[in-house]
Amino acid sequence: MESEDDMHDANDVDSLEDFYSGETAMASDDDGDGDYDFGDNESDGSDDITSHRQQNYTILSEVDILERQEEDILRISTVLSIPRVAATILLRHYNWDVSKVHDAWFADEEKVRQAVGLLEKPVVQFPKSRELTCGICFESYPRDKIYSTACSHPFCTSCWEGYVSTAISDGPGCLSLRCPDPSCGSAVGQDMINVLASEEDKEKYTRYLLRSYVEDNRKTKWCPAPGCDYAVDFVVGSGIYDVSCNCSYSFCWNCTEEAHRPVDCGTVAKWILKNSAESENMNWILANSKPCPKCKRPIEKNQGCMHITCTPPCKYEFCWLCLGSWSDHGERTGGFYACNRYETAKQEGVYDETEKRREMAKNSLERYTHYYERWATNQSSRQKAIADLQQMQAVHIERLSDKQCQPESQLKFITEAWLQIIECRRVLKWTYAYGYYLPEYEHAKRVFFEYLQGEAESGLERLHQCAEKELQSFLNLDGPSKDFNEFRTKLAGLTSVTRNYFENLVRALENGLADVDAHGASSRSSSSKSLGGNGKGKGGRGKGASCRSSGSSRNLEDTDHWSCEHCTFANVRAVTTCQMCNRHR
Repeated sequence: MESEDDMHDANDVDSLEDFYSGETAMASDDDGDGDYDFGDNESDGSDDITSHRQQNYTILSEVDILERQEEDILRISTVLSIPRVAATILLRHYNWDVSKVHDAWFADEEKVRQAVGLLEKPVVQFPKSRELTCGICFESYPRDKIYSTACSHPFCTSCWEGYVSTAISDGPGCLSLRCPDPSCGSAVGQDMINVLASEEDKEKYTRYLLRSYVEDNRKTKWCPAPGCDYAVDFVVGSGIYDVSCNCSYSFCWNCTEEAHRPVDCGTVAKWILKNSAESENMNWILANSKPCPKCKRPIEKNQGCMHITCTPPCKYEFCWLCLGSWSDHGERTGGFYACNRYETAKQEGVYDETEKRREMAKNSLERYTHYYERWATNQSSRQKAIADLQQMQAVHIERLSDKQCQPESQLKFITEAWLQIIECRRVLKWTYAYGYYLPEYEHAKRVFFEYLQGEAESGLERLHQCAEKELQSFLNLDGPSKDFNEFRTKLAGLTSVTRNYFENLVRALENGLADVDAHGASSRSSSSKSLGGNGKGKGGRGKGASCRSSGSSRNLEDTDHWSCEHCTFANVRAVTTCQMCNRHR
């Protein structure tokens, strides 16, 4: 889970949710095959940053939860013709599933009543005396000081209050409270709690009941962000698990970790466990230390001399190279500080297994470090981008509006660019976890993955630099600039191009890199379409014009602009070098 510092302004949630879902203007042939198109969709930067689909979840506040809970209780009470308290007990037992309550009740009402403790007839009969004996303290009390559930087991007010208070103090188990008589299963409803509990305990009980509606219901979950009181009602089976709460935290409904699309929950769980486990510490120990030949404790060599003395109480002296006793070293071994026994033994195969294990540990550690550093760097870059967006919305947009003499509504493209950066940093971060667990033997898939990842990362860096540094130059000006409209076009174009790169990357990873066939070679047809025609470049990157569906194509040659074959940016016809990627026309 990300910290609260990793949350951006709640007003931007709508722009972030379902970022890569729904209809896009990506390339597709008439036969409907899903090709990857690195070209820019038809966009002038004024459209929404995302392609929205129908939302498959609802964010619930505490008031919303109470309303839904009350509606379910009322529905059960009306249909089954039972009191509200009994309806609450029934719903609690069946995890607030109205359908299950109906099915069970109409199948065997008597069995259900017995299971949940809704008795129709009292178990015992009160004698007709003025006083009754409490079943706990065995003292006699007037009838108005005696209480009981539907079973009619009599207990005094004082004993009831102690019983209820203890149960509520023990936690949510008080929602399933039964009669104090050990042989009785009669349920204690909220009506008795309201009579017998203190104000503090009644508040706790109400809170437990509210939380049970979320925590016992398979369709709802609390937002896992620290301090957030919102719940999410999710349409189970809808496929996409990414949820954006009103607190601005995005998480995966399935595993409740931070949103990690396109990486699956299993990979995320393994990655998080690896980051927190001791496995990497052990790899470091294996790679950078040697065990004492006597006590086996790991020792790190921190000086140049090969004469090693283990720490007390062992104090064993040995040679770092051959791990032999130092007392055996002398002129016949090449001298005290030039032991050649190790090289000789290595040639004879004595140390091959140990050396192989140490080398494997080093390689494993280096590989993990490579992916983890990039994962963590993108995480910190995302947090910085969130802070920059908040600063932009709070201060800079208003300043820029005044300096450029433009309404804030005309500067929406800047916010959209930063939202794009934030979401792309999240996706890029998790692609490094994906890459770490991609099998080494699937070489073709790895090459294709690294190509897609590299294209997306390159586009993101150009966008981030433009939004971060080039924008700053306009903030430092004292008045309007004639270059601002050109900057608007460039930033909006970069936003669109970067979105396309990441849509391709997300789609490819979610499809398991299906464009690579079983024999380890990329499908020729999809590669030529996905990577931009049949042009060739470094690393096999296509330079041809991007494939587009006929409905979204735009003939830029008939306008005052020309489209770059590499990044598809719409450049002014007068320039001969792409303003986006600096490639010649």
